[in-house]
Amino acid sequence: MTLDSLEILRSLVAFPTVSRESNLRLIEWVRNYLADHDIESHLVPNAEGTKANLVATIGAARCGGMVFSGHTDVVPVEGQAWTSDPFRLTARGSRLHARGACDMKGFIAAVLSRVPAWKQARLERPVHLMLSYDEEVGCLGVSSMISAARELLPEPSTVLVGEPTGMRVATQHKGICLAQTKVVGIEAHSSLTHQGESAVMLAGELIAYLANAAEKLAAAVPAGGSVVEPPYTTISVNRISGGTTNNILAGLCEFIWDIRPVPGESAESVLTGLAAHAEERLAQLAALGKRCQIETTVLADVPALQAEAGGIAAELVRAAMADREADIAVPFGTEGGYFQRAGWSTVVCGPGSIDVAHRPDEFIEHGQLIECEALLDRLVNRLQPTSKA
Repeated sequence: MTLDSLEILRSLVAFPTVSRESNLRLIEWVRNYLADHDIESHLVPNAEGTKANLVATIGAARCGGMVFSGHTDVVPVEGQAWTSDPFRLTARGSRLHARGACDMKGFIAAVLSRVPAWKQARLERPVHLMLSYDEEVGCLGVSSMISAARELLPEPSTVLVGEPTGMRVATQHKGICLAQTKVVGIEAHSSLTHQGESAVMLAGELIAYLANAAEKLAAAVPAGGSVVEPPYTTISVNRISGGTTNNILAGLCEFIWDIRPVPGESAESVLTGLAAHAEERLAQLAALGKRCQIETTVLADVPALQAEAGGIAAELVRAAMADREADIAVPFGTEGGYFQRAGWSTVVCGPGSIDVAHRPDEFIEHGQLIECEALLDRLVNRLQPTSKA
């Protein structure tokens, strides 16, 4: 089975791999596609067996190869005003619309389209394909994938994460710390506020504290700032739930929030600051005879991608670019920081624009898929010991 990237993308987006659902049907499709070209793949399942990462090698089993990394999950479509079926690839002119077309099944399709040619070329230095699950909810699958790759693969030298950068070379991005704060209040009739404590209102106080902390971070940017936009660590609260009905003081409230540290900073100071503020507020309530609880749990802590002095991954991709543009930094997180932490030189570069990702009518330009295919071939050629490219 030899398919071009457009045909492969059409198949990939048809699998509704929203993070809350399984990705196994897509993974099996990829595994069968690779098997058709006599390429063995290895699955790294989650604990429940409902999802899996995939690791495969094309070419000689020797050190110094390059990893092409992508995630298989997508964000939900509920509540978005799509003008076409989000899980069916729809072409409008040069734009190919579907959930995940840009973020980031387009890159995966481009990589898979090159597999037959790479297989026939009998690569002396290998290409490794690594597809992960649950990137969109905190890169939950990538750590086990990297651990398995250390056992399964010869040591690679470089990693290309194909997130949408408009085919620009991105050498830095922010980290992501995803946290959940649970507030337990005291239920009472809403007319008797002195007898209870609303968990929703207490959660609101904590959110106000985080908003103030975010303002301080934004105001403390040193001269010259950061290359990442915005040039400071951000805090945002994006989901909240709590309460029973309108005339009962809420006994429980939970909110999920994130910290996005710029490269070189961490989330620790924000977490410890909130913990100290919560402890002080609980002590005040306890003095009034009100025993409440506040607990924050870190759900994911994705490291930032740091600029590498003389990074071989960035140098390799720059050299393979048809049109050389200045390197960029991106505000979104990727699994790149995990690969870098594992000791592998890492860069982010892929087709599509993050500006249209996660939105209704998400799309990728067909021309960027073709451009990505050409870049991948040039990269692989440059990897080979005898290459004159």
